[in-house]
This record gives sequence, C-alpha cells and structure tokens, in this order.
Amino acid sequence: MTRDTSHRLALVGDIGGTNARLALVQPGSHTLQHIQTLACAEHAGLEEAIQAYYRMLGLSEAEQPVEACLAFACPVHDERVSMTNNHWTFLKREVRESLRLERFKCLNDFTAMALGVPHIEASERLAIGEELTEGSGDAASPRLVIGPGTGLGVAGLVRGTHNWIPLATEGGHASFAPTDEIEDGLLGIFRRRHGRVSVERLLCGQGMLEIYQALGELRGLPTPLDSAASVSQAAHEHLHHDEPQNALAFDAVMRFMKILGAVAGDAALTLGARGGVYLCGGVLPRNLDLLIRSDFRHAFTDKNRLSRYNAAIPTWVVTAPWTGLLGAAEALHNEEVA
Repeated sequence: MTRDTSHRLALVGDIGGTNARLALVQPGSHTLQHIQTLACAEHAGLEEAIQAYYRMLGLSEAEQPVEACLAFACPVHDERVSMTNNHWTFLKREVRESLRLERFKCLNDFTAMALGVPHIEASERLAIGEELTEGSGDAASPRLVIGPGTGLGVAGLVRGTHNWIPLATEGGHASFAPTDEIEDGLLGIFRRRHGRVSVERLLCGQGMLEIYQALGELRGLPTPLDSAASVSQAAHEHLHHDEPQNALAFDAVMRFMKILGAVAGDAALTLGARGGVYLCGGVLPRNLDLLIRSDFRHAFTDKNRLSRYNAAIPTWVVTAPWTGLLGAAEALHNEEVA
C-alpha cells in the first residue's frame, strides 16, 4: 500500500558551522513556516538535529516530511559530506534512509544564497550608490551574488525558461590584483605570509584582521586588536566618535570595502552581471554604515574603458535574514539543481 504524502510539508535547511536554520515549506512554495535555529554544537549530527526539530514542532512520524533540501557551508558533491567548521559528517544515503525521505537534495550554502535572491522582498535589499534607482538593472541578464563571511562566496544566477539556474563558482580563490600603492604594499605582506594571494585571503573575517595588521606594519603603528570583531567595533567607534586610537581600524575596514568593490566589479565584468550584484554573507550587514561611507561603489565602477558598463549595474546589500532557506525552497523542485 502506498503512502499518501501529498499533504506533507517539506523540510528546508541552511546549515553553517555554528547554527542549523530549519524550516518547513509547502512543496512548490517559498513561504517559510516554523523557522528555528539550532546550535550545531548541541547535537551529535545532522539526523539528531532534525529529529530534535521535529520534536520541537510535535510532529508524529506520519507528519514528518518525505522531501528535504538542505544547504551546507562545505563541499557537497561527494556521497559523504563533512562540515568544514563543526564536527558533523554524514552519508547522504544514510540520512535519506534514516529520515525516510523520498527526495533529498544537498547543495552548497552559497548556491542556496544565490537561488534565494529572486525571492527576497524589495525592502530586504539596500542599494549602494546614490545614482541608483529601485528596479534598475536588466532583469533578463545574469546576476552576481558575492559576500564575505568565513570565506568569500561567489555565485551566479541565470534566468532559465522554467527555473533559475545557479552557477556555482570558486571565484573567491581568484588572484588578488592591487589597484594602488597601498594595495601593492598589502600584497607584499600577504604574499610573505601566504604565498599566492587570493581575494578570499583579504575579503573574509580573518582578512579584515590581517588588513589591519598589514596596514599597521606599513605605517609602523602598533596593532593591539586581535579579532575581526574588535577591528569592526573600533572602526564603528571611530566613525561615530572620531577617536584617534581607532583610526587604523577604520582605515582597515574602509580598505576592505574598497577592495570588495574592485573584486565585485571584476566579477561582474566576468559574468556580464547586468542583472545586478547582490552582496551577502555575514560581514556586511553588521557593517552597513561603514560600507555606505566607503569607496565600494567607486571601486566597483572604476574599470577604465568599461567604467560606464559597470556604472549601469546596480549593487545591493541583502538584509533578508533567511535567504539561504528561500534558496533551499527554490532548489527543492528546481530541475536545474541536482
């Protein structure tokens, strides 16, 4: 006898090193229900966390989803998935069997972020650049999704005949190209520390700290701050209170934003992202006031013979809290996502 599962909601998830964000959706819908955030460290593994989520909702076995799409902050192309920044590891077939899933999709978290972008509200994005008007950009052209967090995520998005098509990339590992003498100096210090220097070396949380340290070395100044969070906090204090002891941190964050603008502009040229650039990740929403004050937009458009091309491309910061979950909901029945 076959089971009638047509009435069941599906499970979607966005799982990082620290937290697992889970929700339910009606298959074919992007309306998130019963959103919960679970601490990964409090659960032995993926299956245990999902079962804990079901218990929180009071779902009986007969009510539990038979479809799931989960996004992970790690590579997901192999049968075994091992989280980069926590202890979780699992085999896809074992999760499918244990949770009695008829459909189970795994995707990278930044691919999910890209797929979620078309489903955010206009009020959940902030334009960077005074010349931009809401709705600018070519809706039929590719979109670029880029954002610094633990690393630098880069993905593309193309409108297909029936579905959005995500373009997974490793663009964060492209080579860093300085644009002025200060960045020449940064490159020398980063090369001494790391050998080849990718853009991700600078454009991530750790990169913000290392830019601060490198600027201090170039200027012969002490660098007592020891985390990206403390650099960011000091930069905010300088912005709002003009405290001289925090000027180096402020300059480091301003440089971080300028480099991000240049890198995003290069990626937009590479992809032909006339549909717009969406800035995601964990770093920018916490530093919006600094981003707005920075040279991000100037660096994005400063492309010599192609400056007018980039000037026509809108750039937005995504402020929506659940973009990855929306992307997982999109991917669930998207034929372009395996």
